[in-house]
Amino acid sequence: MSDHNSNNAIGYKPTEMLICVASRQMEDGTGAFIGTGIPMLAAALAKKMHAPNLMPIFEFGGLGASLDVLPLGVGGSRTFHKALVAASICDVMEASARGHVEFGFLGGAQIDMYGNLNSTVIGDHAKPKVRFPGSGGANDIGSLCWRTIAIMTQDKRKFIPKPDFITTPGYLSGPGAREEAGLPPNSGPYRVVTNLALLGFDDETKWMKILALQPGVSLEQVKENTSFELLVSDELYELEPPSEKELKVLREDIDPTGLYI
Repeated sequence: MSDHNSNNAIGYKPTEMLICVASRQMEDGTGAFIGTGIPMLAAALAKKMHAPNLMPIFEFGGLGASLDVLPLGVGGSRTFHKALVAASICDVMEASARGHVEFGFLGGAQIDMYGNLNSTVIGDHAKPKVRFPGSGGANDIGSLCWRTIAIMTQDKRKFIPKPDFITTPGYLSGPGAREEAGLPPNSGPYRVVTNLALLGFDDETKWMKILALQPGVSLEQVKENTSFELLVSDELYELEPPSEKELKVLREDIDPTGLYI
């Protein structure tokens, strides 16, 4: 197995690769619910590289912040810096419910083949082995944004057939299940960005599919680190490593102190 988690020949870190892959999923002129860490850097990179009109949306009410200086968290003052609107949690959640937010970024401890995420407990809910801080807005984001993007480390303990708890609905039990539950039609999981691959979901079955591989990672490695069978795209490709410009912007403009990277 290649050491894809170490610095590579052209000198980028695995975290930088994740940021770049996540950034490339964002589209100009759209709104994106942003969380702390990699999503924040990815949004800042997207605004500087290819999506100047991206509107970052933060849970505590900042809409359209400049991201000239990275916030320390989703409630930090920089989430309102040069923003278009300084609103509230209720306002941004209502905007999602009205269908105004295209992308939502999520993380989790477990994910299944339909993109259902667990960020609540490991083990039985009443007597868990591990209890996480809670869902925060993860249920609302996954339920109401049109397309969600999860960012996770890929291994057999996280990519499992049945999560211990569903914090955030993906496609639930498969085609039509979101609609039956009363969630917006044509919404749901869009991409999963991992240290091994870029994953999507089959249009008909809603089952997770390998779209692209991280540089130096084999198809077998991705399958070996997943506890359910993955579909494979007919157009499987290798992801482009970070460009010199992306790395320069990340290191010099976005996170010059290396706080997140």
